[in-house]
Amino acid sequence: MSRLYTRNGRPLQHSGGQLWAGSGTYVGTIRGKYVFDTSGQYAGTVDGDRVVYRAVDSARIASPTIAAPRVGLAVAPAVPAAILGEEPQFPS
Repeated sequence: MSRLYTRNGRPLQHSGGQLWAGSGTYVGTIRGKYVFDTSGQYAGTVDGDRVVYRAVDSARIASPTIAAPRVGLAVAPAVPAAILGEEPQFPS
């Protein structure tokens, strides 16, 4: 299982195209380089090992999804990244 981080360094976990917050809360799916929340709305763009919200990509939509929660991560946050975009609105 690989780890991603939000722009400000909060840890995320993903597997098989699904994405969870560090707490284990299901966040949504990854389709290509885009992240969509559980309702199918754009939630972020994957840029390297970071997920950032970019208004220019916000018109994208996908199908709604559900998944079971996971065990939370015991990982320290990463250093915030200086990349284009905002912190996505994911649960902690």
